[in-house]
Amino acid sequence: MPTQYTSATAPGALPLLGHTPALLRRPLAFVAGLPAHGDLVRLRLGPRDAYVACHPELVRRLLAEDHLLDRGGPGPGAGPAGGAGPAGCPAAAHRRRRRLLQPAFHHDRLPGYAALMAEEIAGTTARWRVGDVVDVPAAMHRLTTAATARCLFAAHDRAGSPAVHDSVDVVTRGTGRRVTLPLPGADRLPTPGNRRLRRARRDLSELTGRLVAGHRATGADHHDLLSGLLDARDEDGRGLTDAEVHDQVATFLLTGTETTAATLAWAWSLLARHPAVRERLHTELDTVLDGRPARYEDLPALPLTARVVSETLRLYPPVWILSRTVTTDADLGGLHVPAGATVLFSPYLLHRRADLFRRPDRFDPDRWLTTARPSPGTYAPFGLGARRCLGDAFGTTEAVLAIATIAARWSVTPTPGRTVRPGRGPSLSPRPYTATLARRAR
Repeated sequence: MPTQYTSATAPGALPLLGHTPALLRRPLAFVAGLPAHGDLVRLRLGPRDAYVACHPELVRRLLAEDHLLDRGGPGPGAGPAGGAGPAGCPAAAHRRRRRLLQPAFHHDRLPGYAALMAEEIAGTTARWRVGDVVDVPAAMHRLTTAATARCLFAAHDRAGSPAVHDSVDVVTRGTGRRVTLPLPGADRLPTPGNRRLRRARRDLSELTGRLVAGHRATGADHHDLLSGLLDARDEDGRGLTDAEVHDQVATFLLTGTETTAATLAWAWSLLARHPAVRERLHTELDTVLDGRPARYEDLPALPLTARVVSETLRLYPPVWILSRTVTTDADLGGLHVPAGATVLFSPYLLHRRADLFRRPDRFDPDRWLTTARPSPGTYAPFGLGARRCLGDAFGTTEAVLAIATIAARWSVTPTPGRTVRPGRGPSLSPRPYTATLARRAR
């Protein structure tokens, strides 16, 4: 651990534009190369400065100081539905809200959520047909939307799931455009895309309102996430308001579907390029499942499947960059940073450091046999510190169940001749790519 962190300004800034063109042109490669310049690297983003924390210990220390950093700055930091989700609300509101939300994600509730996930995953994949050519990211998004919506609204009529998926898809895409092209006032223009976005947000709000009203009227615990949110109380006995419940539901739907879908879409591409790992995965699944869908009780017997998920998250963390605003003049890594400055953290950068992970660009699930507990600040697919994602166990459980259930029965073969590349958006999702579905012989 260094006693003094190094700081520098990244080279290559252009007049007026600074590093913005490089960040837009090749964002992942640009960010991954910053540690070569220092532990805290200053960027010029047009007229503003931003500081990228590159050293894992510095990242850990900064994110642990919740009083020093607040949400804000460029990047996917705001609530994705236009509200204030737990990751996007200001620090003052975040502490209370996080305490209220934690019981809904308590590990005692996870088996119940997993049963709902498993049922939706099995039902969705049962409608697949041999020879179908599917858009893999879109298919995974539809699957995770069904699973997340079921865990949120266990009592909801499942016939409405397609409408929920369509609304989530529109809002997710609209959020991606807002993040990658943050033009002031652009979301208020009367364009067809903005009209669809507003309509989708309204539909989600109306659905949430109906379900909240129904839950409050009956007082029944349906053992879903919505029941957990409505039952939550702070130390003064106050619960979440209807508006706060809507914010959390919208955030869970959007982040829970998009991030897990991205992980699954990357996993199929990685497994296709590494047949030796895929064959070992099939052996594990044939031994444990023998062709049936995976259940929560199977998870301890599926260690390789879990390592595939961990390694996919390392290579392609869904939220690849996070932004915070410095609340007061501070000394960060030996460099004076003024109040209001933006500090950026990149899990993608940390996960690709050769001094932290041997052969970091290689897909190697077995690295987790000896790195089951990586040092703080080195592995952060769900963030770190006070704003670490509350749904990390929820998301990884869903991903493991989905990979196990699908790979036990199906061969997902990407169309030859195409390289799967990252897209642009609030999460590190792959661009659309197709695959042919076939029954896998056991």
